[in-house]
This record gives sequence, structure tokens and C-alpha cells, in this order.
Amino acid sequence: MKPTVRTKLWKTLMLFVLVFESSTLANQPVYNHVKIEATDQKEDIIFKAAHVVPTSRQLAHHKREFVAMICLGPNTFTRKEWGNGMEDPAIFTPKGLDTDQWCRAMKAAGMTLVVFVAKHHDGFCLWQTRYTRQGVMSSPWRNGQGDVLRDLSKSCKKMGLKLGVYLSPADLYQIESSEGLYGNLSPYRERVIPRPVEGRPFKDKRTFTFKVDDYNEYFLNQLFELLTEYGPVHEVWFDGAHPKRKGGQTYTYDHWYGLIRELAPEAVMFGKGPDVRWCGNEAGATRAAEWNVIPLEVHPNQSTWPDLMAQDLGSREKLYSAQYLYYAPAETNTSIRAGWYYRDDTHQQVRTAQDVFNIYERSVGGNSVFLLNIPPNRRGLFSKRDEKALIEAGQRIRETYGASLFKNVQGPAAVTDSDDGTFWRPSPQEEALVLTLATPIRVNRFVLQEALATHGQRIEQHALDAWLNGTWQEVATGTTVGYKRILSFPTITTDGFRVRIPKSRLTATVAEVSAHYCRPRPTGLGITRDSEGKVTIVKQIQSFGWKPHGQENTSTSDLDIRYTTDGTDPDKNAAVYTQPFMLTSGTIKARAFAAGDKGPVTEEVFGLLKQNWRVVSVSSEHNEQYAAGMAFDNNPDTFWHTRWADPVPAHPHHLAIDLGAMYQLAGFAYLPRQDKNSSTMVDKGIIEVSTDGTSWRRGGDFEFGNLLNNPTQRVFRFPKTVKARYIKLVSTTAVEGKPYAGAAELEILGSPVGTDVPRDWP
Repeated sequence: MKPTVRTKLWKTLMLFVLVFESSTLANQPVYNHVKIEATDQKEDIIFKAAHVVPTSRQLAHHKREFVAMICLGPNTFTRKEWGNGMEDPAIFTPKGLDTDQWCRAMKAAGMTLVVFVAKHHDGFCLWQTRYTRQGVMSSPWRNGQGDVLRDLSKSCKKMGLKLGVYLSPADLYQIESSEGLYGNLSPYRERVIPRPVEGRPFKDKRTFTFKVDDYNEYFLNQLFELLTEYGPVHEVWFDGAHPKRKGGQTYTYDHWYGLIRELAPEAVMFGKGPDVRWCGNEAGATRAAEWNVIPLEVHPNQSTWPDLMAQDLGSREKLYSAQYLYYAPAETNTSIRAGWYYRDDTHQQVRTAQDVFNIYERSVGGNSVFLLNIPPNRRGLFSKRDEKALIEAGQRIRETYGASLFKNVQGPAAVTDSDDGTFWRPSPQEEALVLTLATPIRVNRFVLQEALATHGQRIEQHALDAWLNGTWQEVATGTTVGYKRILSFPTITTDGFRVRIPKSRLTATVAEVSAHYCRPRPTGLGITRDSEGKVTIVKQIQSFGWKPHGQENTSTSDLDIRYTTDGTDPDKNAAVYTQPFMLTSGTIKARAFAAGDKGPVTEEVFGLLKQNWRVVSVSSEHNEQYAAGMAFDNNPDTFWHTRWADPVPAHPHHLAIDLGAMYQLAGFAYLPRQDKNSSTMVDKGIIEVSTDGTSWRRGGDFEFGNLLNNPTQRVFRFPKTVKARYIKLVSTTAVEGKPYAGAAELEILGSPVGTDVPRDWP
């Protein structure tokens, strides 16, 4: 076909851009951040963004791909998500602790690094620190000589895993203790780190002087211990959550960062740090477009981060109003259990291997590192379900992505040479990347990577075509690529691929491509119930309340779906699901079977039907839009909200409900508002019950914790079942100390009087 005048002009322009960019890069150093000048035009800003590249630390972190976190501590024994800081160290007794078992399972999963929670918000230290007695040194475990971090460090070295540490800036013990250092209004003065302790000398003789207060000195002393006595350390994790503050305490982050750079030069800092950012949720959800280069208002060493929960962090429109552009890659963090700490092996949900594999594909294949928390049980071991899911997920990852299907490929050698330092980029003569295979392959996954180290992240849109039936046919599209993009599509057989890049920041690069086949398996299932009690089971991935976007690893074969209502896992002898059925209350477990494989068990607990519920009393409601009845209208997008106009009523708040009949009650489930606004999230409270709506008795005290970062449904179970018709939710404390209370949806667990309470309820 004869080229048009427009095509000729476009090719000339492309050639000019390539020459100009090459000459510019030859004489211009590249950085992981850049300042935007007042005179910069939009094209200048995009040019700068295209040249922001990762540091060597950030690039190494990208390549780790799949990492672990370990949450163990007093919460493991109290069954709480967040402690109060005053737990008795005597409760910490993981008598069977075996960090080799942890590392074997993590290694089998394909993980490369483990971040150990050395101190959570409760202030309990799991290493032999010199600077407090609130920790393992005061526990009867191993006669006070135990050191969990020491054990883990040895196991990591033995099995080739890198080590990271989590040290919580929040410290409830230092807040609540009469001798606590947090917020004690101590003066800032020159202090030497580490502070010498008699009888506990350091092998590392380096010292540092910082002008800090008591708590920052304490924190720096502990950082010194962690980074010099257990290393090498490759990641330092700073959590931004704060259950409570005191005395206007602030943190000298610059001092922390400086000490880490000196003592652990290869370590990246996550969260409240300059290297790696939070993905914005704790559910394993990912963005359709994940940008590494994001705008900041001030220099990154002093910056307040933008809203990391926003769906758009780095598009062109976001960059235009920036003062700085900064390379800040995402880490997608979630837990293998419903919660960050182990509670039990009866009620606590555990992710399946399929779910872990799906999150791996979305996160690692969506330009982020996947961090999965595995909380040891009260013996100090990974429970069998957790271990099994890790091992099976690792097998699937290796089976699918262990090697590329590309053999004897005709095309640019740079993209199949396993060297991310070489790359292909479009030119006037070669607008698309074309690969021709000597032999057709069966394939349903395609992986793309950019040349981040030298050219940064540039691709804004891309498309994949396959040679099918004598013509190019589009099989997948995507937005950003970055470190890695995994494209998923229905299985095809082809001997040719074409990668098109319709939109990019300057000239795009492709460093590596690979093709893979993922064996279809029965999927997870979605179980829903309507307001009348009709249960429907569908083929759909479930992920602790998170709804996936895009294509998932779903089976193309017919599914045999079987289910149970007695709490047992369904097998081939269980009831066959053919059409919706009625359920007043209880637990549904379902599993799909196909071609000799069985899918993961999906479980849903359904409370009592709400058809006859009515509000008995409510402390306040803002208006009809936020009325108390919104808390049980079977719509999670609406919610009850206490009055927020002046005068704002203070806690406690309450909502009392008539269930319409007498029931044997086992507990309740609470769903906070789902619009990312924390103002009504109930953190602590009391649940009361009544048979007549007049005389009330206490059913129990509940505390949820971590709702701000993980606003998912929480379940409270009574110590034993109670007979009642009325139930009252009393809110005593809200998240972040807000004066309001509310609920998006309440579920009451129980059964009609005279019937058995389901076996999995107390």
C-alpha cells in the first residue's frame, strides 16, 4: 500500500524524536525524582516523567515480585487484630515455633523475601531488644531467652530468602505505660545512637548523633539493633496506621531514613518511606493502570503522600499539577487469612491456592510487588490450610511461568534474550513488535516488560494481536506495563504475535516478552442471597469481598457445582446445584468440579432474613437519607449515619432492632460504610439482647480494629448462643476518635427457636 502524506510526516516526526531523545539521554543523567518548574509546559512535564527511573534498590525490589509478611505476637493469643499495649507478656507462648517450616512453605510458594513484624502497634518486641522489657524477654517462652527474629534470620539464610523488618512507629505500650516515652513531651537534644547498655555491647561500633526526643531516640536505638544484628536487611516496613496518639508526638523521619541508608544500604523503605508505596487497599485489589511515577507536592524527603487509595495516581492529568515527579512503585499487600493475625482454624477464612495465584497474576502482572501475610498459629507454625495453599500456589506459578513457550522465534532478539537491559522500541520502519514462531503454540498468557532502568515507565496503552486463520486478530489490550504486565486471554493456538503500542510517553520500550499456558481449573464460586432468602451460586472469583476486574483464570469446561449447608466441605456426594434455593440462615459451602479437578471451597455465612425487622430506637440519625433502617436494607451502598450537624451528639450511640420473632442468636456481622469515608466506622462497642425490648442484657464486648485500611465485614460471635428477639448495637468508640457511628449493613447470626444452630457457629 502506498504511504499517505500523513504517514510520511508521522515517520519523519518519530525519527526526529528518536534522534533527539537519544542525544538528550547521552548527556543527561536520569534520577528517581525530578522537579517541575513553573515555566514547564505539558509536553515538558511528560518528557520529564518519561525519564524518571528507579534506583538500584527499587529495581531490585521490582524483581523480587512475590514476598511474605509474618504477623505474630500477643494478638495471636488474644485473637485481636490490634492490641491495647498492656498485654501481659506471659500470654506469648508459641511452644512449637519453627521458622524453618515457615521458610520451607514460603520458598515453595516462590517467595523471595519475608518481612517480619518485629514490633506491631502494641509495642511488644519479638527480639531481644535492650531498650524495653515489653517483649519476648519477659515471656515464659524459652525462659525469656527466645528471639523470634534471630530464628527467622537463620532460617532465611539457610533457605536463600532475603529478610525485611517491620517496626511500627505507633507504640501503645509506650503510650499507656506510666514510664512510656511516646508523647512524653521530652526535649529535643543531641543524642548518640545507639545508647550504650551495660552488659550488652554491640559488635558494630558505629555511632550516630541526632537531635531527637525520647521516643525518636528509642525508635532509632531499636532500628540500630534490627539493622546490625539480624541482617542483611533488604526491606524496612513503616506502617501508617495509628490506633492512638499522645502528646503531639511527631517522628523524625529524615533521621530514620538516614540511619537505614547507612546501616542497610540495599534496603527499600515501604509506606512512610521514600522507596515503595502502599497500593491503597489490604484486599489484594489492583488498579487497571498502575503508574510508578506519581506527583508529589514537595520534595520526596519531606512529602505528604497523596491519597494512595485513589484509582488514578499517575495519569497525565495528575502530573500536570505536580511540583515534583517521583518514582514510587506499588506493593500490593494482603493476608492469606481474613485478618493479619491468626485467630482460629474454625471460623477464620483462608485464601485458596487459586485465590493466591489470581492475586499473583494481577499484582506481579500489574506492575507491583505482591506481599502476602501468613500469620503463624498459637503453636508458632503455619496452619495446614495456609501451608497447603502456599505450596499449591507456588506449583501453579512455576507450572505457568517457569519457562517461556517461545522457541526459535523470529523477531527482535532483544525481547527474548532474558536481559532487561536490552530492548526494542518502535521506529518509522517498525511500528509494531512482530514475533513469528517456527511451530504453533497453545497459549493463554503473554508477558510484557519495559526497560525501566534506562527509560522508565512509558507505555500508556498496548494491544496484543495473534495470527489466527490467516489474519491478525486482537486477543488482549491493556494500559500500563512498567516492570511487568501479564495479559490473560482465552486459549488459542498460534505461530505469530504482534504487540502494538497506540499511546506512550515519548518512545516506548519493550525489554522482554514471553508466552505461557495456564491450565484451566475449576474456579472459585460466588454465593449470593436475595432479600427473600433465595440463594444463587455462580462461577465467580471471591476474594474477601473484593470484586475483580478484567479476565481471571477461569475454566472453559462445564462445571459440576456441589454444595452443603451443614458446615462440611462439599465432595462428589454433596447436593448438586441446579437452580436457586431458599435458606433462612446458615452457612453455604460450594465447590466446582470439572475434568478430574476440584476447585476451591467457597463459603458464605448468611444471617437471618430481614423482611420483618424494624427499628425500635436509635440514638440519632442525620436525615432520611442516612436513617437507621439503612443499616439493614440489604444494600451495602447505603448506610445509617448518626447526626453530624451541630450539636453533634457524643458517644455512646446505639441502634436497637426488633427481629420480628424469637431466635437463638449466635452473633452478628458488621459492614462499615463502603465509600472510603471512615467517619462512621465503629471500632469498639457492646452488643445487647432482649426478649421483650425492655429488659436488656449484655451479649458481649466487641473490638474490630484496622477498619480504616481494611473496611470489610467483621464478625462477632457470642461466647454461647442466646435466646432473644431484640438486639442493640452500642458504639462506644469510632475509628480515629470520630464522634459519629453508623453501619452499611448488619447481619444477625442465628436460627429460629427450636432448630439447631449451624455447627460452625458457637
